[in-house]
Amino acid sequence: MQLKDKVCIVTGGSGGIGFAICDRFLSEGAKVVLTSIDQPSADVAVEQLKKLHPNGVVRGISPKLSSFEVMGEAVKEVFDEFGAIDVLVNNAGTSDETPFEQYTEEIYDKLFNLNIKAVFACSRAVVEYMKKANSGVIINISSVVSICGQPKGMAYPASKSAVNGFTLSLARELAKSGIRVNAVAPGVTRTTLLKDVPDYMLQHAIERIPLKRIGEGADVANAVAFLASDEASYISGTVLSVDGLVRF
Repeated sequence: MQLKDKVCIVTGGSGGIGFAICDRFLSEGAKVVLTSIDQPSADVAVEQLKKLHPNGVVRGISPKLSSFEVMGEAVKEVFDEFGAIDVLVNNAGTSDETPFEQYTEEIYDKLFNLNIKAVFACSRAVVEYMKKANSGVIINISSVVSICGQPKGMAYPASKSAVNGFTLSLARELAKSGIRVNAVAPGVTRTTLLKDVPDYMLQHAIERIPLKRIGEGADVANAVAFLASDEASYISGTVLSVDGLVRF
C-alpha cells in the first residue's frame, strides 16, 4: 500500500474524479478527508466509500474552500483528529462555456473563486503543518484546456492556467521545506458532466483522441496516487497531462 496511514484531504471528493481519487487513496491505505459543496452530499460520498472500503478511514466535511479563515479552521480540525496532514488534492472546480461577451462579474468571480482562490486557500491552510513535518504533497487538478484553450468559456482555461502557474511557483518555494507540488491536467473524462452530452459529440471527441477513448476517473486517480506516493519523491513542479494525447 503506497499511501498506508497517510492523511489525505481531497477537495470536491463527493463525485466524479474526486470520488475516484478518494476510492484509490483508500485502496492504498490512506486516511481520507473529502470535502463537498454541502454536508449531505459529503455524507453520501462517505457512506458509498465505506461500502467499498469497510475498513477504510474516511470523513466528509463541507467548508467554504475559498475562505482562508474557514479552511484554516477546517484543516486544524483534521490535524487535531489525525495528527498529520500528508497530502492535499485540490480537485474541486467548476467548468464553463459562457461566450466571452456574455460574461458577468458573477460568473467570472465564481469560476476564479473555486478554481484558483480555493486552491490558494486550501494550500495555505495545510502548508504550516507540512513544514513542521518537513514533508508533504500538494496535487492540483488542472485541465488540458489550460494548455490548448477551448472555443468559448475563456474564464475556465484562464483559471486552470493560473493553477499551472501556481503549481510551478509553489513547488519552487516549498522545495526547501520538503514539500512537493504537482498538477494533473485531465482531458475529456467520463464524469456526470458528460451525461447530457449527445453520443455523436462524444464520438467526435473520441475520433480526435489518438488513444481512441474517453478518459475514466480511475485514469486520473492513478496519476494522482502515483504523484502522492514516495515513488514520485523526485518529481515536483510538473503538470502531468492525462488526456490520451488530445490537443484540441
